[in-house]
Amino acid sequence: PKEKLKKAKGIEVGHIFYFGKKYSEPMKLSVSNEKGNSVTLEMGSYGIGVSRLPAAIIEVNHDDAGIIWPDSVSPFQVGLINLDPSDKKTNEASDSFYTKLRENNIDVLYDNSEERPGVKFANMDLIGLPWQITVGKKTLSNNNIDLKRRFDGKRQEMSLDSALDLISK
Repeated sequence: PKEKLKKAKGIEVGHIFYFGKKYSEPMKLSVSNEKGNSVTLEMGSYGIGVSRLPAAIIEVNHDDAGIIWPDSVSPFQVGLINLDPSDKKTNEASDSFYTKLRENNIDVLYDNSEERPGVKFANMDLIGLPWQITVGKKTLSNNNIDLKRRFDGKRQEMSLDSALDLISK
C-alpha cells in the first residue's frame, strides 16, 4: 500500500532497463513465436554498478571514526600496529606476528610507521579493518597483544594464538 511507503535517500547499486523494441526494430531483430510467426524482439538490460558498491557498503557501515568494513569485503582482515618500531623487542615481535598471520592466510595491513600511537589508532579506525592487533611494550611484557574488534570497539589482551583463533572464526 502506498501509505506504507517511506521516502528516503539511497544509492543505486543495480539497475534494470526495459527498452521494448527501441533497438530491435531498427536492427530488424525478430524471432519466430510458438505459431511460427515472426515477431520483433523486446529488449532489456540489467547490471550492477560495481564501482558504486564500496560507497554503498561504507554508507551503511561507518561511525564517527571511519569505515567499518564487513569481514566479507574488507581489503585486509587485520591491521597490525607496531607501537614502537624503534624498540628492538617490539619491532621483532611485530615482524614475527606479521609473518605468523600471513602463514595463517590472514591478510594484514602492517603499520610500522614512526607516527604517534594516537595517529596510528585513528588511521586504523578510519580505514576500518575488522580486527586490529596492537603490539607494544606493555602487552609484550605479558607475552600478549591487544586485539580490537572494529565493529564494537572491544579490546582484549591475549596471546597471538588466541587472537588467531578469534580472527579465523
